[in-house]
Amino acid sequence: MGSGFSKMKKQARALEEQMQQMREQMQSTSMEGTSGNGLVRVIVNGDKEVKEIHIKPDCVDPQDVEGLQDLILAALADAYKKLDDNTNMSLPAGFSLPF
Repeated sequence: MGSGFSKMKKQARALEEQMQQMREQMQSTSMEGTSGNGLVRVIVNGDKEVKEIHIKPDCVDPQDVEGLQDLILAALADAYKKLDDNTNMSLPAGFSLPF
């Protein structure tokens, strides 16, 4: 257990710190998703928790509840995709896993 093991421990500690920073950054990140040309807008955080839903009155039709539901789902899918596209979970430069 020479310097190779010590180096791995140091890398693991640094990686753990980096992951904690990334988690904190994700929690403070928010992303907006829209659908229906802006009729429905949602805000989600980096943990994919829905924080806000905005629905324009123009799209509220009691005869078409399914349409509104579809717009909400589409806005959420848009926000989640943007969030995934904008958060790159990769190892920091200079790190490699031993397996």
